[in-house]
Amino acid sequence: MDVEKTNPVIVVKNLTARFGDNVVFEDVSFEVCKGEILVIVGASGCGKSTLLKIMIGLNKPFSGQILYQGMDITSVEEKELNLYRQNIGVLFQSGALFSSMTIKENIELPLQEYTDLDPVMIDTIIKMKLGMVNLAGYENYSPAELSGGMKKRAGIARAMALDPQVLFFDELSAGLDPVTAAELDDLIIKTNEALGTTMVIVTHELESIYKIAHRVLMLDKEAKGIVAEGKPQDLKKNATDPRVTSFFLRQKPVDPGEKRFYVK
Repeated sequence: MDVEKTNPVIVVKNLTARFGDNVVFEDVSFEVCKGEILVIVGASGCGKSTLLKIMIGLNKPFSGQILYQGMDITSVEEKELNLYRQNIGVLFQSGALFSSMTIKENIELPLQEYTDLDPVMIDTIIKMKLGMVNLAGYENYSPAELSGGMKKRAGIARAMALDPQVLFFDELSAGLDPVTAAELDDLIIKTNEALGTTMVIVTHELESIYKIAHRVLMLDKEAKGIVAEGKPQDLKKNATDPRVTSFFLRQKPVDPGEKRFYVK
């Protein structure tokens, strides 16, 4: 899919995150193009989830900017930040469904908070969103009655309730079997193609990365920033940085000082 590189939805400028003296990453800059699926990868501790939380306005950076349609979400008042949140949808690794509510009640929450729609219209939207994620008829089920994959799909339905411009997913396939994970990948692709929704996804699942990503950003803990950017297949075939090849080929980086023995 071709994305509109001249019309970024989100612009990240010189972003630095730190906790006390611990610098997670620094001076990170990139753009999220309209309609693309951007996947953020990297080893544990490199700052993937921290970056995602800053991008959705949950955490503040130490310095830098995140511009959404020209508005810097890192410095605006809560009122403007809420306007931004109405244009995005979020699904964290756990799914974050409220266990005491039905699936319908979970999806109702953003519609009740951010719209003045009447109950009939809200019910129509809920049925439509559940149909989009293959959960038609599950409105009155509780999260405990759903499988892991179904919970993730219900979470996607809630994330899409307000027809957001951008969807953010954190480790969407974590804890799922390969078949269920592949079904979620298909759902992501179908949603992106049908609605043109921009997506920012954190994952470490190589099969998903190759299948869904239009572009990949790789963070590195030691570099404290981006060490690679591009299409996943290009990074797999052409990267020369051992950190990048190690990730995409699932190989341990070779220590130049390590003695290696071969059996003829």
